[in-house]
Amino acid sequence: MRLLLIEDEVRLAKALQQTFSEHHYIVDLAHDGAVGLDLAQTDTYDIILVDVMLPTMSGYEVVRRLRKTGHATPILMLTARDAVDDRVEGLDAGADDYLVKPFATKELLARVRALSRRSGEMLDVEEVSVGAISIDSVSRSVYVSGEPYSLTGKEFQLLELFMRNPNQVLPKELILDRVWGVEAPMDRNAVEIYVHFLRKKLDRVRTERQIELAEMPVIETVRGVGYALRGGK
Repeated sequence: MRLLLIEDEVRLAKALQQTFSEHHYIVDLAHDGAVGLDLAQTDTYDIILVDVMLPTMSGYEVVRRLRKTGHATPILMLTARDAVDDRVEGLDAGADDYLVKPFATKELLARVRALSRRSGEMLDVEEVSVGAISIDSVSRSVYVSGEPYSLTGKEFQLLELFMRNPNQVLPKELILDRVWGVEAPMDRNAVEIYVHFLRKKLDRVRTERQIELAEMPVIETVRGVGYALRGGK
């Protein structure tokens, strides 16, 4: 599981990174709000932990901006400010949980596990819709404007990954791992090839069924990183 920790107290951040590593988490660090926001928007994490008092941009603002762009990753706020109004502000900004410093390591780990379970429950949702496209994960069916549409197995897995993470940049390495798993080819061109196939099919069905551009999500290339599904009312 991959975490992003946005914390300006360097010593605390390093200690927490070590603790999480000992429990088999992968942790990326950011020491100010702007850098943390950029990482959250350009990479993919299972949970984001954000301190409130940060240089360049407050934790509240980081969370607001993420939620405003449709970012659904679970967020845990960490802060020494324990007033009720502070907690309310964090939760209203879009945080999923709020932990006051100083905290016990056991409690922090427990809250991260709880957010992880909550995130897993969200992934168990059978039907997902983005704009004119809907998918059913159980029957592995695709519908465009309510009508069935045929995709290959790998194309379906790729589309499902994008639709469960709309507006998030997915690195090629992550796509290889999630779609191909242990069978992942060594060549990252496999991702480019299948994205190309999927784009052509989505563009073709949009034209054939006369779907408005604004209703049809598109797969955008993020140069040097990967891809993101954008658009779709």
